Amino acid sequence: MRKSIIGALAVMLCAAASVFAQAAAPAAPQQTPPAAGQAPSPAVVQQQQQILQQIQQLQQQLQQLGGAPAGRGGRGGAGFAGGGAPRPPAPPPYACEPVNPNATPEARALLKTLCGLKGKGTLTGQHNFPNQRNLDTDRIHDATGYYPAIWGSDFGFLDGEDKDAITHRDLMIEEAKKQYAAGSIIYLCWHMLRPTEDEPGKSNPNGGTSESWRGSVQARLTDEQWAELITSDSPLHQRWEKYMDTAAGYLKQLQDAHIPVLWRPMHENNGTFFWWGGRPGQYGTAMLYREVYNRMVNVHHLNNLVWVWNQNGPAPGGEFYNFFPGKNYCDVVSYDNYSNLDERYYYEVQTIADGKPIALGEVGRVPAPEIFKAQPNWVFYMTWAGGGYLPRGENADAAKEALKNAYSNPYLLKRGDPIPK
Repeated sequence: MRKSIIGALAVMLCAAASVFAQAAAPAAPQQTPPAAGQAPSPAVVQQQQQILQQIQQLQQQLQQLGGAPAGRGGRGGAGFAGGGAPRPPAPPPYACEPVNPNATPEARALLKTLCGLKGKGTLTGQHNFPNQRNLDTDRIHDATGYYPAIWGSDFGFLDGEDKDAITHRDLMIEEAKKQYAAGSIIYLCWHMLRPTEDEPGKSNPNGGTSESWRGSVQARLTDEQWAELITSDSPLHQRWEKYMDTAAGYLKQLQDAHIPVLWRPMHENNGTFFWWGGRPGQYGTAMLYREVYNRMVNVHHLNNLVWVWNQNGPAPGGEFYNFFPGKNYCDVVSYDNYSNLDERYYYEVQTIADGKPIALGEVGRVPAPEIFKAQPNWVFYMTWAGGGYLPRGENADAAKEALKNAYSNPYLLKRGDPIPK
């Protein structure tokens, strides 16, 4: 295990170094990519410094494990900058401050709760399809006698009465208010259509997978369309802004009700299976994520959002770094995994988070107690909607009993449980 951790950290170090020169974190909406030879902006320099600090932290972990590489700050001598250049001072420890300096008191309190859970407990969470409101949350309660601590949902993308329909977004928001009043934490994401199409997409009249799922949500943009998308004031960028503005209107209703939201936009964005994902580098997916942040925070002044950055596993070691938008754009670092929750991901996510809370954004079923013993710092997990959280291959009664046993793990916090101090 020790060798595998050393190997994983070494891969992560190389990946972080490879994106060092490409790092960028614009503080304002993206303009046309800079011309060759143009001096980097202060924001770019700040992003590079943040990645350099991450590289140094990886080097320190490798040294502690006896595996730091020579050169680039390892046992071989000079730091990353070469020539024995002095390293910048170590950053101050994370103080659990939101990335949005204007965050509401409720958002600050939620983030403080997450920070305080590290190593003490994990919040249970359950996703619900937007047009089914509380169906899966109630199923959890029926099977276990407990409500999950987190109620999750989605803004949807289809017409009609499909489970993913946008027809009753107002009712989804009303359900969020009810859940919050009952003591739940609210957690939202969005399977958004490509900005090249108008919403809503067409649902399947037979109830199966819709054309809009494969043909839009999971379709790709061409490189030319992507370049237009990330260029301010272009027609495609303006269409994308209208999508953002629609979601912002609903999130504003929750802000007006003093409800904080764990907001997970562009989830699983290292994957190529969603149109927004799988584009590494300076002008790729991370840039669009920063555009989402800038639109929601600086244009719509949504200060009730706790920003959850999310990746997908399994993935090659170090891949997550290629999509990281920078520490100034996320409060929680998370990843989704419907396979084995290997410790490599746990260490990689913690290294990227650098003291910020870490979470399992989506899992197929409730992780076993031994997972939380070996990986105690996950502050929440969420099982997806549709019943996959009930173990398969068993009869209904046995499946419910297995889920009840999983929820009986005292390390897992349900709705209404006291928060460990």
